[in-house]
Amino acid sequence: MMRLACCTALLFVLRLLVGLPWFQVIPAILIFYLGSGGWSFLQIFAKTVGRDLHAAGVLLRVKMNVRRHLREKNTIPKIFAETVHRYGDKTALIFEGTGEKWTFRQLDEYSNRVANLLLQRGFKEGDVVALFMENRSQYVGLWLGMAKIGVEAALINFNLRLEALVHCVTISNAKAVVFGSELTDAVSEVHTSMRKAVQMFCSGDWDPKRVPQGTECLEPLLAAAPSHLPNRLFYIYTSGTTGMPKAAIVVHSRYYRMAALVYYGFRMKSEDVLYDCLPLYHSAGNIVGVGQCIIHGMTVVIKKKFSASRFWDDCVKYNCTIVQYIGEICRYLLNQPSIWEEFMKRFNIPQIAEFYGATECNCSLGNFDNHIGACGFNSQILPYIYPIRLVKVDEETMELIRGPDGVCIPCKPGEPGQLVGRIIQNDPLRRFDGYVNQAATSKKISHSVFKKGDSAYLSGKTEGKAGMAAIADPSHSSDLEKFVKDMEKALPPYARPVFLRFLPEVNKTGTFKFQKTELRREGFDPSTVSDRLYFLDSSRGRYVQLDEETHRSILSGKHKL
Repeated sequence: MMRLACCTALLFVLRLLVGLPWFQVIPAILIFYLGSGGWSFLQIFAKTVGRDLHAAGVLLRVKMNVRRHLREKNTIPKIFAETVHRYGDKTALIFEGTGEKWTFRQLDEYSNRVANLLLQRGFKEGDVVALFMENRSQYVGLWLGMAKIGVEAALINFNLRLEALVHCVTISNAKAVVFGSELTDAVSEVHTSMRKAVQMFCSGDWDPKRVPQGTECLEPLLAAAPSHLPNRLFYIYTSGTTGMPKAAIVVHSRYYRMAALVYYGFRMKSEDVLYDCLPLYHSAGNIVGVGQCIIHGMTVVIKKKFSASRFWDDCVKYNCTIVQYIGEICRYLLNQPSIWEEFMKRFNIPQIAEFYGATECNCSLGNFDNHIGACGFNSQILPYIYPIRLVKVDEETMELIRGPDGVCIPCKPGEPGQLVGRIIQNDPLRRFDGYVNQAATSKKISHSVFKKGDSAYLSGKTEGKAGMAAIADPSHSSDLEKFVKDMEKALPPYARPVFLRFLPEVNKTGTFKFQKTELRREGFDPSTVSDRLYFLDSSRGRYVQLDEETHRSILSGKHKL
């Protein structure tokens, strides 16, 4: 009976989600079951059926909604208009920095002023405006107003300086830059390197003596603009860990999909209050976080920047029911190496939901059932619903390993590999929109991955928290003080190497590629590495030599990086 119930449920869900006719679904199910191992399959089914059917239901709901929005040509601003109609005087955004609250109607009016101002200045659909400012409610209103008239916002990491900053503005082909007054110095440093035709607007504390020549103060311009509704969305820059940041294209359907999958998958409600301390130039903060306000009517508390000491006080002050985190935030709050169970017990957290993905990817993973330590799952009983998998790669080159038929080889349970997602451009959950740069887009696509002739998105390699730079210095002539000063000027904090390793020469392969695998394997242990090792002591702002005692202190967590 259980086997029969399983077949019935799978057939129904597959028929709905995949859209296959019965005569194609039934053989696929029978083949899968015959090879599934009987009792072993029943054990897997019993443990995962609830999780998998919930995930399938979420995918079905989001897919149907995305298709409806595409059919009705509903943009994010149109969806937001429905939210405003439903929740008008409810608090939409709270900026923790000042305690200022905006209702949905106020956010709507502010974004209308932005749209009307840009129309007055001659901006039209398809034009790009770069947004370079720290977190605040105005950030949301600015890109939302741009989206209302089809002007695309290029959201730029406010940590960038010099060449990287110019690069991001340049590749977006922005006709204007809106920057926060707190970033005036950074803009002034590169103003002469930007195109002459770029208009400059400053938001915040106005000091005409400090801003670049020709810059206009934004606030009085918006105050004079009409607040009525005026007669593609925006770019989000990926981190660029292997070079300059890449501009990922975020269309309306992708914005909706990312926000909605989290909303329904993690069982959120419009009555929830979400604490968002992540940067709004990042998709996690701006789509997964603020998207719950724009699309689902949730109140979102915007924090200027993360503060471990203020985190819980803020949550209590604003009655937050959901907190959003990324990377190491929970570790900072708990301040100990093993965190999941201890974090839930110490702070009485009923559910931790995690997901793995990237702004542009089509193969996100989600932990829907509070499974400790998991960032997601790959269904064993509904393998056709969400075509993703881990495939084997060469650890040295990260090239995909293929079988005799030329198709990639799936990893077995417990084996490391690269996450891939099949690309189906007419499926709103499987499409890949890529980057502004076509060459960067092509690098993320591989063919004959699941089967001959198909296309798949290649997820990026996961990166560690701390980076190491290997430097060839046979004469011991490096000036570390100058290196730190130059690095602080050119690189944002997260891109600066925590460790340095000085080599007599940099080893290369026979084809002149750097041998990074051996360096990664050896790490920063002075007991096994004979080369000179240094680490960045943040408390002193300089590199100091790494010895075995300090190495042990770092590993134990006593010495913070």
